[in-house]
Amino acid sequence: MTRLSRFLAASAAAMAILPIAAAAHAGEKEIPMRKSFGGSCVKCELSGRNLSGASIIGANFSGSTMVGVILRDSKLHASVFAGADLTKADLSDSAMTGANFSGANLSSAKIRSVEAAGVMFGNANLSRADFGDSEATGAVFSRANLSGASFRSVTIRGAVFSMADLSQAVLNDMEAAGASFERATLRNTSFRSATLQGANFSKAEARGAVFANADLTGAVLVYGTFERASFRSADLTGANLQGANFNGADFNNADLSRALLQGADLSGARGLTQDQVDEACADTRTKLPAGLTGKGCSGARLVYKHQVKPVIRYVPAVPPVPPVPPVPPTPRYLVTVIKGH
Repeated sequence: MTRLSRFLAASAAAMAILPIAAAAHAGEKEIPMRKSFGGSCVKCELSGRNLSGASIIGANFSGSTMVGVILRDSKLHASVFAGADLTKADLSDSAMTGANFSGANLSSAKIRSVEAAGVMFGNANLSRADFGDSEATGAVFSRANLSGASFRSVTIRGAVFSMADLSQAVLNDMEAAGASFERATLRNTSFRSATLQGANFSKAEARGAVFANADLTGAVLVYGTFERASFRSADLTGANLQGANFNGADFNNADLSRALLQGADLSGARGLTQDQVDEACADTRTKLPAGLTGKGCSGARLVYKHQVKPVIRYVPAVPPVPPVPPVPPTPRYLVTVIKGH
């Protein structure tokens, strides 16, 4: 690409978002712009603006003030909102695949029914945010503040909540198979009727958490703290509970078939029966309530392990494909719909 063509492409991208930036500086509440592509509006003042239906692709709003901004039914794919203040913003029904909200403030924001696959929310403040009915497979919430947030009926398979604070959050009916809650704070968090197959709760702090009727098949709870947690009618088939603390936890009607209890402290657990323990895999380090005894596992029961070494297969090398000549870049143009015209 020549220096001139690079300049023209950069100019087209910058001009794409110019009406939004201009309106922000002019203090307009209603943004006449309906669609825009690319560009930059770093540290813009957009609080209270109505950007419903906007198509903001690959834009940069880093550090912008967007308190109460309305972005309903918008397209925010691959856009950057890192460090932006979106307190009480309304992003419902929007599509934001690949967007970056790292370090942003989204407290009390409405993020219902959004498409947020692969979105970055690391270190963001999402306290009391509402993600209800959203699809956020593979989204990253590492170290985020999610206290009091709502994730009811969310599909969020493979998401990462490592070291996040989900205290008193509601994740009922969540579909989160394979998600990671490693070292997360889950005090009084509700996972009622959630699908958590193969989820990772290792070293999580989950005092008072509710897993009633949840599917924890093959889940990993190793060395976690689950004091006073509820596992009533939960399915813990093949789950790994090794070294975890379950003092005061409720296991009424829980299925512990082939669950690994080695080194787990269940001495103060409630609702635990000998039949449940007989179906699980215990050892001499397992602490059980008075009157209950555990037994080891043999045969097929030993296949339930959290870490499995990958199998490496060598295949013949594929002949290299001849390179395709580069296509000249196409400038992006501004598409606007002016209200009142």
